[in-house]
Amino acid sequence: MKFGEFMVKLPKQDSHVFLLAGEEHYYIDKALAKIMAGLFSDSQEAADSVQKLNGEVDADDLVSMINTAPFFTAKNVLLIRNTTLFKDNRKKDEEQKSSGKDKKMERLLNVLADMPEFSYVIFISPDKADKRRKIYKLVEKCGMVLEAEAIRAWNINDWLQGKLQAMNRDMDRDAYAYFQGAVSMMQQISLEFLDREFDKLALFSEDRRITKAALVKVFAGLPEVSIFALMDAISERNAQKALMLLRRQLDDGTYFTVILSLLTRHVRQLWQAKVLQEKGIRGKALAKPLELNPFIAEKLGKAAQRFPEQVLKRAMLELIDADYWLKTGQAGNEILEHTVIELCRGAA
Repeated sequence: MKFGEFMVKLPKQDSHVFLLAGEEHYYIDKALAKIMAGLFSDSQEAADSVQKLNGEVDADDLVSMINTAPFFTAKNVLLIRNTTLFKDNRKKDEEQKSSGKDKKMERLLNVLADMPEFSYVIFISPDKADKRRKIYKLVEKCGMVLEAEAIRAWNINDWLQGKLQAMNRDMDRDAYAYFQGAVSMMQQISLEFLDREFDKLALFSEDRRITKAALVKVFAGLPEVSIFALMDAISERNAQKALMLLRRQLDDGTYFTVILSLLTRHVRQLWQAKVLQEKGIRGKALAKPLELNPFIAEKLGKAAQRFPEQVLKRAMLELIDADYWLKTGQAGNEILEHTVIELCRGAA
Protein backbone atom coordinates (compact mmCIF):
# COMPACT_ATOMS: atom_id res chain seq x y z
CA MET A 1 0.00 0.00 0.00
CA LYS A 2 1.01 3.62 -0.46
CA PHE A 3 2.52 5.70 2.36
CA GLY A 4 -0.64 7.60 3.34
CA GLU A 5 -2.79 4.47 3.54
CA PHE A 6 -0.03 2.59 5.40
CA MET A 7 0.31 5.28 8.07
CA VAL A 8 -3.47 5.49 8.59
CA LYS A 9 -3.95 1.72 8.90
CA LEU A 10 -0.83 1.00 10.98
CA PRO A 11 -2.27 1.86 14.44
CA LYS A 12 -5.35 -0.27 13.71
CA GLN A 13 -3.38 -3.40 12.76
CA ASP A 14 -1.87 -6.05 15.03
CA SER A 15 0.76 -7.10 12.52
CA HIS A 16 3.94 -8.98 13.38
CA VAL A 17 5.53 -8.86 9.91
CA PHE A 18 6.31 -5.73 7.89
CA LEU A 19 7.92 -5.05 4.53
CA LEU A 20 9.09 -1.51 3.77
CA ALA A 21 10.30 -1.58 0.17
CA GLY A 22 11.24 1.04 -2.40
CA GLU A 23 13.58 3.89 -3.26
CA GLU A 24 12.01 6.66 -1.17
CA HIS A 25 13.89 6.36 2.13
CA TYR A 26 11.96 9.34 3.57
CA TYR A 27 8.78 7.23 3.56
CA ILE A 28 10.61 4.17 4.88
CA ASP A 29 12.17 6.14 7.76
CA LYS A 30 8.81 7.68 8.70
CA ALA A 31 7.04 4.31 8.59
CA LEU A 32 9.78 2.58 10.61
CA ALA A 33 9.63 5.30 13.27
CA LYS A 34 5.87 4.86 13.60
CA ILE A 35 6.16 1.06 13.83
CA MET A 36 8.76 1.40 16.59
CA ALA A 37 6.65 3.97 18.43
CA GLY A 38 3.76 1.52 18.41
CA LEU A 39 5.90 -1.35 19.70
CA PHE A 40 7.90 0.43 22.42
CA SER A 41 7.20 3.07 25.04
CA ASP A 42 10.76 4.42 25.11
CA SER A 43 14.06 4.28 23.22
CA GLN A 44 15.83 2.16 25.85
CA GLU A 45 13.21 -0.58 25.58
CA ALA A 46 13.66 -0.51 21.80
CA ALA A 47 17.45 -0.72 22.10
CA ASP A 48 17.16 -3.80 24.35
CA SER A 49 14.62 -5.57 22.13
CA VAL A 50 15.71 -4.93 18.53
CA GLN A 51 18.19 -7.18 16.74
CA LYS A 52 19.60 -5.42 13.67
CA LEU A 53 20.62 -7.51 10.68
CA ASN A 54 21.84 -6.50 7.26
CA GLY A 55 21.76 -8.10 3.83
CA GLU A 56 21.15 -11.79 3.16
CA VAL A 57 20.25 -13.88 6.18
CA ASP A 58 20.04 -17.68 6.15
CA ALA A 59 16.38 -18.70 6.27
CA ASP A 60 16.88 -21.31 9.03
CA ASP A 61 18.86 -18.80 11.12
CA LEU A 62 16.00 -16.36 10.74
CA VAL A 63 13.47 -19.03 11.79
CA SER A 64 15.56 -19.75 14.88
CA MET A 65 15.77 -16.06 15.83
CA ILE A 66 12.02 -15.60 15.37
CA ASN A 67 11.25 -18.57 17.62
CA THR A 68 13.72 -17.59 20.34
CA ALA A 69 11.92 -16.05 23.30
CA PRO A 70 13.41 -12.72 24.44
CA PHE A 71 15.33 -12.36 27.72
CA PHE A 72 14.54 -9.43 30.06
CA THR A 73 12.24 -7.82 27.46
CA ALA A 74 8.69 -8.44 26.34
CA LYS A 75 9.33 -8.34 22.60
CA ASN A 76 11.79 -9.83 20.13
CA VAL A 77 12.07 -7.52 17.10
CA LEU A 78 14.20 -8.40 14.07
CA LEU A 79 15.06 -5.44 11.85
CA ILE A 80 16.51 -6.70 8.55
CA ARG A 81 17.86 -3.99 6.26
CA ASN A 82 18.84 -4.43 2.60
CA THR A 83 17.08 -7.78 2.43
CA THR A 84 17.24 -9.65 -0.88
CA LEU A 85 14.30 -11.93 -0.09
CA PHE A 86 11.87 -9.84 -2.12
CA LYS A 87 13.97 -9.21 -5.23
CA ASP A 88 13.20 -10.64 -8.65
CA ASN A 89 15.82 -13.38 -8.83
CA ARG A 90 14.38 -16.35 -10.70
CA LYS A 91 17.81 -17.82 -11.53
CA LYS A 92 18.72 -17.93 -7.85
CA ASP A 93 15.35 -19.51 -7.07
CA GLU A 94 16.16 -22.37 -9.41
CA GLU A 95 19.54 -22.84 -7.72
CA GLN A 96 17.83 -22.94 -4.32
CA LYS A 97 15.44 -25.66 -5.44
CA SER A 98 18.29 -27.84 -6.64
CA SER A 99 20.37 -27.24 -3.49
CA GLY A 100 17.63 -27.86 -0.96
CA LYS A 101 17.44 -24.24 0.13
CA ASP A 102 13.87 -24.14 -1.12
CA LYS A 103 12.85 -26.23 1.90
CA LYS A 104 14.46 -23.66 4.15
CA MET A 105 12.32 -20.98 2.53
CA GLU A 106 9.19 -23.07 3.09
CA ARG A 107 10.05 -23.32 6.79
CA LEU A 108 10.50 -19.56 6.94
CA LEU A 109 7.17 -18.96 5.20
CA ASN A 110 5.40 -21.24 7.68
CA VAL A 111 6.83 -19.30 10.64
CA LEU A 112 6.02 -15.90 9.12
CA ALA A 113 2.44 -17.08 8.56
CA ASP A 114 2.07 -17.96 12.27
CA MET A 115 4.37 -15.66 14.21
CA PRO A 116 5.01 -16.16 17.95
CA GLU A 117 3.23 -13.59 20.14
CA PHE A 118 6.55 -12.07 21.23
CA SER A 119 8.27 -11.77 17.83
CA TYR A 120 8.14 -9.14 15.09
CA VAL A 121 10.03 -8.97 11.80
CA ILE A 122 10.60 -5.77 9.83
CA PHE A 123 12.08 -6.28 6.36
CA ILE A 124 13.55 -3.21 4.64
CA SER A 125 14.46 -3.31 0.96
CA PRO A 126 15.86 -0.38 -1.07
CA ASP A 127 14.43 -1.99 -4.21
CA LYS A 128 10.93 -2.38 -5.50
CA ALA A 129 9.60 -5.73 -4.29
CA ASP A 130 8.70 -8.51 -6.71
CA LYS A 131 4.99 -9.10 -6.05
CA ARG A 132 5.15 -12.55 -7.66
CA ARG A 133 7.28 -14.03 -4.91
CA LYS A 134 5.63 -16.29 -2.32
CA ILE A 135 7.16 -14.39 0.57
CA TYR A 136 5.76 -11.09 -0.71
CA LYS A 137 2.26 -12.54 -1.05
CA LEU A 138 2.49 -13.99 2.45
CA VAL A 139 3.65 -10.74 4.08
CA GLU A 140 0.94 -8.83 2.20
CA LYS A 141 -1.67 -11.29 3.52
CA CYS A 142 -0.44 -11.73 7.09
CA GLY A 143 1.32 -8.42 7.71
CA MET A 144 1.72 -4.99 6.15
CA VAL A 145 3.60 -3.86 3.04
CA LEU A 146 4.68 -0.29 2.29
CA GLU A 147 5.44 0.55 -1.33
CA ALA A 148 7.84 3.48 -0.96
CA GLU A 149 7.77 4.67 -4.55
CA ALA A 150 10.41 7.25 -5.44
CA ILE A 151 8.97 10.76 -5.51
CA ARG A 152 9.02 12.59 -8.81
CA ALA A 153 7.30 15.78 -9.91
CA TRP A 154 4.43 13.81 -11.44
CA ASN A 155 3.53 11.85 -8.28
CA ILE A 156 4.21 14.38 -5.52
CA ASN A 157 0.54 15.26 -4.99
CA ASP A 158 0.00 12.42 -2.49
CA TRP A 159 2.81 13.75 -0.33
CA LEU A 160 1.61 17.35 -0.68
CA GLN A 161 -1.98 16.58 0.28
CA GLY A 162 -0.86 14.52 3.26
CA LYS A 163 1.48 17.27 4.45
CA LEU A 164 -1.15 19.99 4.09
CA GLN A 165 -3.63 17.86 6.00
CA ALA A 166 -1.11 17.25 8.79
CA MET A 167 -0.44 21.02 8.97
CA ASN A 168 -4.16 21.85 8.81
CA ARG A 169 -3.40 24.15 5.85
CA ASP A 170 -4.42 24.52 2.23
CA MET A 171 -3.03 26.31 -0.84
CA ASP A 172 -4.54 28.90 -3.09
CA ARG A 173 -4.55 28.27 -6.84
CA ASP A 174 -1.49 30.45 -7.57
CA ALA A 175 0.50 28.77 -4.80
CA TYR A 176 -0.37 25.32 -6.10
CA ALA A 177 0.67 26.26 -9.66
CA TYR A 178 3.94 27.73 -8.38
CA PHE A 179 4.67 24.66 -6.22
CA GLN A 180 4.13 22.26 -9.11
CA GLY A 181 6.29 24.36 -11.41
CA ALA A 182 9.05 24.75 -8.84
CA VAL A 183 9.17 21.03 -8.07
CA SER A 184 9.25 20.19 -11.78
CA MET A 185 12.51 22.17 -12.02
CA MET A 186 14.22 20.13 -9.29
CA GLN A 187 16.70 17.61 -10.64
CA GLN A 188 16.19 15.52 -7.51
CA ILE A 189 13.33 16.01 -5.08
CA SER A 190 14.27 15.95 -1.40
CA LEU A 191 11.21 15.28 0.75
CA GLU A 192 13.31 16.05 3.81
CA PHE A 193 13.88 19.57 2.47
CA LEU A 194 10.23 20.09 1.52
CA ASP A 195 9.04 18.68 4.85
CA ARG A 196 11.35 20.98 6.79
CA GLU A 197 10.44 24.09 4.79
CA PHE A 198 6.69 23.48 5.09
CA ASP A 199 7.15 23.03 8.84
CA LYS A 200 8.80 26.46 8.91
CA LEU A 201 5.83 27.91 7.06
CA ALA A 202 3.46 26.51 9.67
CA LEU A 203 5.68 27.77 12.49
CA PHE A 204 6.04 31.35 11.31
CA SER A 205 2.59 31.91 9.80
CA GLU A 206 -0.80 31.41 11.39
CA ASP A 207 -2.63 31.82 8.06
CA ARG A 208 -4.55 28.71 7.12
CA ARG A 209 -4.07 29.33 3.40
CA ILE A 210 -0.56 29.18 1.94
CA THR A 211 0.06 31.84 -0.71
CA LYS A 212 2.40 31.97 -3.67
CA ALA A 213 4.39 34.75 -1.97
CA ALA A 214 5.06 32.46 1.01
CA LEU A 215 6.27 29.64 -1.26
CA VAL A 216 8.54 31.97 -3.24
CA LYS A 217 10.35 32.74 0.03
CA VAL A 218 10.67 29.01 0.78
CA PHE A 219 12.28 28.20 -2.56
CA ALA A 220 14.26 31.43 -2.99
CA GLY A 221 17.55 29.81 -1.99
CA LEU A 222 17.42 27.04 -4.59
CA PRO A 223 19.07 28.08 -7.88
CA GLU A 224 17.16 25.55 -9.99
CA VAL A 225 13.85 26.85 -8.64
CA SER A 226 14.75 30.54 -8.90
CA ILE A 227 15.37 29.88 -12.62
CA PHE A 228 11.73 28.80 -12.88
CA ALA A 229 10.67 32.32 -13.99
CA LEU A 230 13.30 32.25 -16.76
CA MET A 231 11.91 28.98 -18.15
CA ASP A 232 8.39 30.42 -18.00
CA ALA A 233 9.49 33.45 -20.01
CA ILE A 234 11.09 31.16 -22.61
CA SER A 235 7.89 29.09 -22.77
CA GLU A 236 6.02 32.33 -23.53
CA ARG A 237 8.70 33.19 -26.17
CA ASN A 238 9.14 36.54 -24.42
CA ALA A 239 12.74 37.39 -25.39
CA GLN A 240 13.01 40.67 -23.48
CA LYS A 241 11.79 39.19 -20.20
CA ALA A 242 13.85 36.00 -20.65
CA LEU A 243 17.09 37.92 -21.31
CA MET A 244 16.48 40.15 -18.30
CA LEU A 245 15.93 37.11 -16.05
CA LEU A 246 18.96 35.32 -17.49
CA ARG A 247 21.22 38.30 -16.78
CA ARG A 248 19.79 38.59 -13.28
CA GLN A 249 20.62 34.94 -12.61
CA LEU A 250 24.18 35.39 -13.85
CA ASP A 251 24.61 38.64 -11.88
CA ASP A 252 23.36 36.87 -8.74
CA GLY A 253 26.17 34.34 -9.15
CA THR A 254 24.22 31.34 -10.45
CA TYR A 255 26.84 29.11 -12.06
CA PHE A 256 26.42 28.72 -15.81
CA THR A 257 26.36 24.91 -15.56
CA VAL A 258 23.14 25.07 -13.50
CA ILE A 259 21.46 27.36 -16.05
CA LEU A 260 22.76 25.31 -18.97
CA SER A 261 21.55 22.02 -17.46
CA LEU A 262 18.06 23.29 -16.71
CA LEU A 263 17.76 25.10 -20.03
CA THR A 264 18.75 21.92 -21.90
CA ARG A 265 16.23 19.91 -19.90
CA HIS A 266 13.47 22.43 -20.62
CA VAL A 267 14.16 22.47 -24.37
CA ARG A 268 14.24 18.65 -24.42
CA GLN A 269 10.87 18.49 -22.64
CA LEU A 270 9.35 21.03 -25.05
CA TRP A 271 10.61 18.99 -27.99
CA GLN A 272 9.30 15.73 -26.48
CA ALA A 273 5.92 17.34 -25.84
CA LYS A 274 5.87 18.63 -29.42
CA VAL A 275 6.53 15.15 -30.85
CA LEU A 276 4.03 13.45 -28.52
CA GLN A 277 1.28 15.89 -29.45
CA GLU A 278 1.86 15.20 -33.12
CA LYS A 279 1.17 11.54 -32.26
CA GLY A 280 -2.13 12.50 -30.64
CA ILE A 281 -1.00 12.51 -26.98
CA ARG A 282 -2.27 15.76 -25.52
CA GLY A 283 -3.19 17.57 -22.33
CA LYS A 284 -2.82 15.67 -19.08
CA ALA A 285 -2.06 12.48 -21.03
CA LEU A 286 1.44 13.93 -21.55
CA ALA A 287 2.16 13.43 -17.84
CA LYS A 288 3.15 9.75 -17.96
CA PRO A 289 5.59 9.79 -20.92
CA LEU A 290 7.16 13.06 -19.72
CA GLU A 291 7.16 11.93 -16.05
CA LEU A 292 5.63 15.23 -14.98
CA ASN A 293 2.70 16.23 -12.84
CA PRO A 294 -0.43 16.36 -15.08
CA PHE A 295 -0.87 20.08 -14.37
CA ILE A 296 2.70 20.86 -15.49
CA ALA A 297 2.56 18.44 -18.43
CA GLU A 298 -0.55 20.14 -19.79
CA LYS A 299 1.07 23.55 -19.38
CA LEU A 300 4.25 22.35 -21.11
CA GLY A 301 2.18 20.93 -23.97
CA LYS A 302 0.52 24.30 -24.57
CA ALA A 303 3.93 25.99 -24.51
CA ALA A 304 5.38 23.46 -26.98
CA GLN A 305 2.72 24.42 -29.52
CA ARG A 306 4.30 27.90 -29.75
CA PHE A 307 7.62 26.50 -30.99
CA PRO A 308 8.43 25.27 -34.51
CA GLU A 309 10.20 21.93 -34.16
CA GLN A 310 13.15 23.28 -36.16
CA VAL A 311 13.69 26.01 -33.54
CA LEU A 312 13.83 23.45 -30.74
CA LYS A 313 16.21 21.26 -32.74
CA ARG A 314 18.61 24.17 -33.44
CA ALA A 315 18.49 25.24 -29.79
CA MET A 316 19.30 21.72 -28.60
CA LEU A 317 22.30 21.48 -30.93
CA GLU A 318 23.49 24.91 -29.82
CA LEU A 319 23.18 23.94 -26.16
CA ILE A 320 25.25 20.80 -26.78
CA ASP A 321 27.98 22.99 -28.33
CA ALA A 322 27.63 25.53 -25.52
CA ASP A 323 28.33 22.84 -22.93
CA TYR A 324 31.73 22.19 -24.53
CA TRP A 325 32.64 25.82 -25.32
CA LEU A 326 31.72 27.15 -21.87
CA LYS A 327 33.51 24.37 -19.99
CA THR A 328 36.67 24.81 -22.08
CA GLY A 329 36.59 28.60 -21.77
CA GLN A 330 36.13 29.16 -25.51
CA ALA A 331 32.88 31.09 -25.04
CA GLY A 332 31.20 33.27 -22.43
CA ASN A 333 27.66 33.94 -21.28
CA GLU A 334 26.82 35.46 -24.66
CA ILE A 335 26.27 31.95 -26.02
CA LEU A 336 23.46 31.41 -23.48
CA GLU A 337 21.94 34.76 -24.46
CA HIS A 338 22.07 33.80 -28.13
CA THR A 339 20.30 30.50 -27.42
CA VAL A 340 17.57 32.27 -25.46
CA ILE A 341 17.07 34.76 -28.32
CA GLU A 342 16.93 31.91 -30.85
CA LEU A 343 14.33 30.09 -28.77
CA CYS A 344 12.14 33.17 -28.29
CA ARG A 345 12.42 34.73 -31.72
CA GLY A 346 13.63 31.98 -34.05
CA ALA A 347 11.54 30.83 -36.97
CA ALA A 348 11.36 27.50 -38.72
